[in-house]
Amino acid sequence: MAPAHLRGGLNMMFQLATTLGIFSANMINYGTQKIKPWGWRLSLGLVAAPALLMTVGGFLLPETPNSLIERGHVEEGRRVLELIRGTTDVDAEFTDMAEASELANTIKHPFRNILERRNRPQLVMAVCMPAFQILTGINSILFYAPVLFQSMGFGASWSLYSSMLTGAVLLFSTLISIATVDRLGRRKLLISGGILMIICQVIVAAILGVEFGSDKHLSRGCSTAVVFVICLFMLAFGWSWGPLGWTVPSEIFPLETRSAGQSITVAVNLFFTFVIAQAFLSLLCVFKYAIFIFFAGWIAVMTGFVYVFLPETKGVPIEEMVLLWSKHRFWKNIMPAMPTMPLEDGWGPGDGRGDSDLAGADCNVHK
Repeated sequence: MAPAHLRGGLNMMFQLATTLGIFSANMINYGTQKIKPWGWRLSLGLVAAPALLMTVGGFLLPETPNSLIERGHVEEGRRVLELIRGTTDVDAEFTDMAEASELANTIKHPFRNILERRNRPQLVMAVCMPAFQILTGINSILFYAPVLFQSMGFGASWSLYSSMLTGAVLLFSTLISIATVDRLGRRKLLISGGILMIICQVIVAAILGVEFGSDKHLSRGCSTAVVFVICLFMLAFGWSWGPLGWTVPSEIFPLETRSAGQSITVAVNLFFTFVIAQAFLSLLCVFKYAIFIFFAGWIAVMTGFVYVFLPETKGVPIEEMVLLWSKHRFWKNIMPAMPTMPLEDGWGPGDGRGDSDLAGADCNVHK
């Protein structure tokens, strides 16, 4: 539903709501832990409030133009599109949607279709982006922050306070990403965030290794430094892999495989969330401070992956996204040959380095 030039920021509202929920939950946990002995029951029971809001809100969600057109409600789809855009001059966009919907309706088995060679780049991104997002170690910090901080020598109350602080930083950094993603692009945020996260993980590992390796005690100064660096890590994650781990997979699939692609993205995310959540405490006991080096290694891999394999998607209409892959320096060798026709000015796949800039290219299959 979002126009191409605002799509990144609007898609990130999902992550903003998530980080707001995390921060709120941390505040509630910090407040209810002082209520003895039933405060934990109150904290657990309050999850019913957002669950109720989600249930009621589900009945109020509007249909999207793409969904209406795909189900044969063409005029209603155009009316909703005009309402969203605030203008009746939507002929070009509506035509693209209609053509994409017509193609989507010919696909009877989207999960089989997504395995085809022409959809290989999108499938790789649908698997790798959510997997890498979890392998940053973010959920380990969010799920086990109190345990993690207590293992560093913090008291129970201070551990919950530190969790609340990191949640606030994550919320703030998501706002930074929303404000900059459609100006700076996805690649710059992902790569810069990845580099800073690597530095933060290595610093935390070094501090814990030196301090715990000597007298098994973390001084107050080192404890403060660890919390500060973890907040920097949360800041970097919040402007990069946090929101963009969802945004990029949501905007790269053509209409005919979008539902299958999004299903795969969510399934992979939940699978790795489960695996890391179950394995983290055991890994912490085995690796100790080196657990941060373990995650830093994965962040290095994913940062290199973005640099080599992910083209810039900023400002590219979803209906034209396939052209990015056909012109990318790596994926063009995987994609089947495409028709060559003039491309309208305004965007382009380039070589995957920096902003999209296709003005003057000659590969628009819709025109």
